[in-house]
Amino acid sequence: MALVQVSHYSKCMKREVTFSAVLPAVNAEDDENSSSTRPMRSLYLLHGYGGNHMDWIRSSRIHELADRYRIAVFMPSGENRFFLDDEEKEEMLGEYTGKELVMFTRRMFPLSREREDTWIGGLSMGGYGAIRNGLKYAERFGRIIALSSALLPYSIANIRPDYHNGIAGYAYYRNVFGDLDRLLGSDKDPEALIALLKAENLEIPNIYMACGTEDFLLESNRRFHRFLEQENVEHTYDEGPGDHNWDFWNATIRDALARADAID
Repeated sequence: MALVQVSHYSKCMKREVTFSAVLPAVNAEDDENSSSTRPMRSLYLLHGYGGNHMDWIRSSRIHELADRYRIAVFMPSGENRFFLDDEEKEEMLGEYTGKELVMFTRRMFPLSREREDTWIGGLSMGGYGAIRNGLKYAERFGRIIALSSALLPYSIANIRPDYHNGIAGYAYYRNVFGDLDRLLGSDKDPEALIALLKAENLEIPNIYMACGTEDFLLESNRRFHRFLEQENVEHTYDEGPGDHNWDFWNATIRDALARADAID
């Protein structure tokens, strides 16, 4: 396993940005046609609110999983912006996450360029970011892994200026998500993105969702799961004992990658 930190100029962000990468070990003595020397699968793994590109490295066993499943893991920073574009500042973090970062890492590392080998995942804020950008850029991603996802469009759409949920208030959410009276039905609304993909007869990425029964985000995850069922969108939804913490995320990222590896 190799741990790499990369800083580079991003056209989408109009400045230098940094991401971390975990690369699986490669045996130099392997035959050139062996599975360990073929282009690697990739996972773009997003952190939660208040975190950065080092969270998964510090708090999870992602380095072991990268070696076990031979997958390169790339971890950008979401800057508390839910991995969304800021049109006013012209800092396009969503486009960077779902498009530019994928293209940049494919040029830099020996990655498969196949959609089915390119995955996006995350926890909490990053779980939402994985769902939104995985669907927004569905032509690039074959799989979405969403853990304890902060599916905020359900709770912040049409809120009033005096709203505050104990984490943030109206001004913050409007700054990040835009006009909250128009949030539902926009490209920041996962349900609207599913509807658009279906209307255009485009392939929807394989979706894996998990949420703990003690998690404060449980109901919004159940709601999106019910929506996917109603729309006949194939997906996996795991719900079990657990809170909004690394014990749950460590267990479920392991299960998600094991399930994906078995399918592939």
